[in-house]
Formats: sequence, C-alpha cells, structure tokens
Amino acid sequence: MVNDERTVARVPWSVIVPTRAGWLDAVRSDVDAFLSDHAACERKASAAAMTLASHYRDKEKLVSAMVNLACEELGHFRRVYERIVERGGRLGPDSKDAYVGSMAALVRRGPDLYLLDRLLIAGVVEARGAERFRILAEGLLTDLPDFYADFARSEERHAELFIDLAKTYFPVDVVESRVRELFQAEGELVASLPLRPALH
Repeated sequence: MVNDERTVARVPWSVIVPTRAGWLDAVRSDVDAFLSDHAACERKASAAAMTLASHYRDKEKLVSAMVNLACEELGHFRRVYERIVERGGRLGPDSKDAYVGSMAALVRRGPDLYLLDRLLIAGVVEARGAERFRILAEGLLTDLPDFYADFARSEERHAELFIDLAKTYFPVDVVESRVRELFQAEGELVASLPLRPALH
C-alpha cells in the first residue's frame, strides 16, 4: 500500500563507512581503467532501473521514476564514453563486480521484502557512488574534478530517490531500520574488498 503522507528521504550519510585513502591512489594509477569501469556501471544502472520498471508495472510512481532514471543513467554512460574516446581509449570488457554481487546477495525473499531490499540496496550503492565521486572531485589532478563533482550530485539524488520510493511503499520506521542495517553491511563489505581503479 502506498503511504498517503509523503516523507522526504534522508540518507543517513553519517553512517557511511569512509572509503580508504588508498582508493584514490588506485584510481590515479589508472584513470583509463577507472573510466571504463565507470561507463560499465552507468550502463548497468540504466538496465537495472528498467528491470525494476518492468517487474513492478502496477506501481506507477516507481515505474515513472525508474524510466526517468534509466534515461538519465544512459546519458551518464554517454558522457563517460565520450571522455574515454577523447582520451584515445575504448570500452573495456564486461566483468563481474564483487561489490554489486555481494550487495545483491543481501536481498531477502518474499514479495514485500524483496522490493524493499532492492530499493534500499540500490540507494546504498548510489550513496557509495556519491561518496567516491566526491573524493574524485576533490582529489583528481586532471581535467576531471568538475566532471565528477557533477556525478556526485547526481548519485546523491539517486540515493535519496530510492529511499524515498521505499518510504512510499513501506512504513517509514521499517525503511529506516533496514537501511541502517544495509549501510552497516555495506561498510563491512567495502572494508574487506581490495582497492582497485574501479568505482566499487
């Protein structure tokens, strides 16, 4: 059931585990590899949004939001691809993302739990993207800081969007409790993964 009273989403930014300092060094060591990975992430985010829209056709607000998000993410893919081409590069091969796979494994079964967790995990992943793009905006010594400042703002909006959607379809207290659990699990995951020139 859709909540009648709209609640403005608030990502609990204070609970996000900060990215380790060495991650920026890893990106600086191979910016081209990072851009290729970033492009793949944007393309996959677009596809994931359309998957949600097609699976939940009865939820008009969710469908509209996901169609708009899919188009925006595809636009982001184009922007990153254009930077890759400008630098004389090309798209890299697809590879499995251990971070995304581990986050997806946290989705619980059951119609309601599944939707809640998919929305919130998407929000957590977008929040991590915002945090890392801010690091790039502040620390890359190339022509890319402004580029990534813009992406950081977009990812922050996307994180808010997913949590807002969750609060549309589920009780606010349930959403806030679960999203904090997921941020904690995500922080433990990030701390365990090797540092590499990739978004995750």
